[in-house]
Amino acid sequence: MQITIKRIDEDFLMEASNDTGNTLLMDGSESIGGHHKGFRPMQMLLAAVGGCSAIDIISILKKQKQEIESFEVVVDGDSQKEDTYSVYRTVDIHFKIKGKVDLDKAQKAAQLSHDKYCSVSKAMEYSSQIQFRVSVNED
Repeated sequence: MQITIKRIDEDFLMEASNDTGNTLLMDGSESIGGHHKGFRPMQMLLAAVGGCSAIDIISILKKQKQEIESFEVVVDGDSQKEDTYSVYRTVDIHFKIKGKVDLDKAQKAAQLSHDKYCSVSKAMEYSSQIQFRVSVNED
């Protein structure tokens, strides 16, 4: 796997592309001269852990013939400054599922993702306490 990152303005706006041609924009925070035109790298980490688990959970539930109508993930991270860098000490993930989905199956799928399958959460577990909850057909 290879990612290429190119600077596209005179400040911090960059475009990352993968080996299949997909792209995303990254930018620095406004406090250092960024312009809110892309995800900040630490935000991408939260998106990555939520997306990785979402793929796992959807895949497991599809194999169990659960009928997912919508799937949303809300990820909250509490970052803490350490010397010259920041780390997420806690990450809270809420999987919001609608459809003909058994709550117990969804919770088990989320637990499997967290404990066994999600490479991003496994990489983050050394510095972050990751908690999750699952809701099915709630508003």
